[in-house]
Amino acid sequence: MQVFTPVLTLEHLSKVTAASAEREWHSDWGYSPSEWHKAYPIAQGNRQSPIDIDSARAVYDPNLQPLVISYESCTSLSISNTGHSVMVEFEDTDDRTAISGGPFQNPFRLKQFHFHWGTTHSQGSEHTIDGKPFPCELHLVHWNARKYATFGEAAAAPDGLAVVGVFLEVRIAKIARLHDKKLTDALYMVKFKGTKAQFRGFNPKCLLPLSLDYWTYLGSLTTPPLNESVTWIVLKEPIRISVKQLEKFRMLLFTGEEDQRIQMANNFRPPQPLKGRIVRASFKA
Repeated sequence: MQVFTPVLTLEHLSKVTAASAEREWHSDWGYSPSEWHKAYPIAQGNRQSPIDIDSARAVYDPNLQPLVISYESCTSLSISNTGHSVMVEFEDTDDRTAISGGPFQNPFRLKQFHFHWGTTHSQGSEHTIDGKPFPCELHLVHWNARKYATFGEAAAAPDGLAVVGVFLEVRIAKIARLHDKKLTDALYMVKFKGTKAQFRGFNPKCLLPLSLDYWTYLGSLTTPPLNESVTWIVLKEPIRISVKQLEKFRMLLFTGEEDQRIQMANNFRPPQPLKGRIVRASFKA
């Protein structure tokens, strides 16, 4: 499903600064990825995301450190419908809620997480593994606060962001790995575009798989402004979600309460050309 809404002009894009990068991310572009290059020429750049990860061609790098995820002190603030996804935002004033290790020299603070999903179980994730998509993908977005003063500044820099991608797979079982129902139970509060609700006391550690084996590569945001500012960490092991939980995501809307209702689904960008980039693995195939 595609939603056609006004996009920003090239003239406007030329004026985008680091200070406006965060605002730009949430502007009113439409979910039609094949059209994005007209307003965002970087869509055809050399390090665009997502990609298809060819597991046989990924290079095992013994120098990659284990990924360290420190979410014990996190403070969730709100849940919102951005018109493109559902997003949970966090307090990010210090490094107590951060990722480190992996390919990183500095810790990266957790800013927010959001999801991408499809109308059916056969599609929905942005990254694919050996050509195989998953029905949903979680993105935990972090920024390099040691080097940059604001999230917006980091989002405009080539080493500013680190995003952890987690695949969600549907399992027909009584207990799903996405066991903290607080998240999916809160989705009804943000059904319409532009709605926001307080969302306290949620620790995203429950959204992580047991294994933190990962692939990593240099890429971009997968939504406009498509900045090539992301070091991607794509976890090998998916988490489980129930059919009922996934259906709650599909009840969200791309549109506002006064608009014609359009189901929020297929909010994913397809894999982009690798263009010579190397995908490294923290584990032996």
